[in-house]
Amino acid sequence: MTTPNVAIVGMGVGEQHARAFHADPRCHVIGLCDIDRARAQRLADTLGVPTVFDSFDDIAGRPDIDIVSLASFDQDHYEQVVEALQAKKHVFVEKPLCRSNTELNTIERAWITADRPALVSNLVLREAPLWRWLDEAISDGLLGEIYAVDGEYLYGRIHKITEGWRATVDDYSVFEGGAIHILDLVLTLTRQRPTKVRAQGNRIATSDTPFRYNDYVTATYEFNSGLLVRVTSNFSCVHRHHHVLRVYGTEGTFIYDDAGARLHTSRDESQNAAPIEFDPLPSSKGVLIPRFLDLVDSPSEKRVAAAEREFSLMRACLAAVDSERKETSVSIEYER
Repeated sequence: MTTPNVAIVGMGVGEQHARAFHADPRCHVIGLCDIDRARAQRLADTLGVPTVFDSFDDIAGRPDIDIVSLASFDQDHYEQVVEALQAKKHVFVEKPLCRSNTELNTIERAWITADRPALVSNLVLREAPLWRWLDEAISDGLLGEIYAVDGEYLYGRIHKITEGWRATVDDYSVFEGGAIHILDLVLTLTRQRPTKVRAQGNRIATSDTPFRYNDYVTATYEFNSGLLVRVTSNFSCVHRHHHVLRVYGTEGTFIYDDAGARLHTSRDESQNAAPIEFDPLPSSKGVLIPRFLDLVDSPSEKRVAAAEREFSLMRACLAAVDSERKETSVSIEYER
């Protein structure tokens, strides 16, 4: 395969995309795009990128661009992903992949029509050392059979929903915008897909602000195995930005919160939990890009497995959003 050319859209988080792609000798970054053209130009000058595009349409229409990396606003992901897939490009995109099942179905059809290119959402906790360790520990049976998981996404940045684009965009979901990280961890660690969800929320903390939607949402997922999982997105908490995860198994309990990660393997009150010292955060927002480039040059079946992982995650996430808005339990359908 010839060395693929990459274009990156959005120079917020996308700057880290650009730097990660630029640092990898398996690709060439040939273009950047941002609504603030001067911002994109500054980074292009720093990295030696030859082109700054005025719009995403200029990128999608370029046949010499093989990979599109999207770090645009959430509400722009869907149309840009579809347009890139229709142009038969590989796509690396910030979460969420899209914001409705109708959008997801269209993306999936476009992906199939494009002969199933690489499609990955940038859920960076997948590569954090702590969660990779926990995945191996569960696989090795260290916790026994997992019967419950409790995860919380503590955003701690209330100004980002009361000011800026999140305060004005229609149908913004804190579950799609935050809890999806925790849900992704749960699906990875348990290797199961939920079948039903009941979600509820409130906006007590932001009731006197321009933000119009629930800032706190909690969802309980049911699984065929009997496993129960609670995932919470808390955007208004008085707390630093943080993740909390408790995994309960028949042989052990793993806890990660602001006191650190530890593992309980005994019910004996005299026994202390063993501290787990791995880093809970990835090294950068571009940490998944080397694996994504592996996929670009991989057999089709690996690209299919990666994309189907994204589709399953989004269906479980969107079901929670649907449940929250309808105020009822929702069954999760994975086949469109």
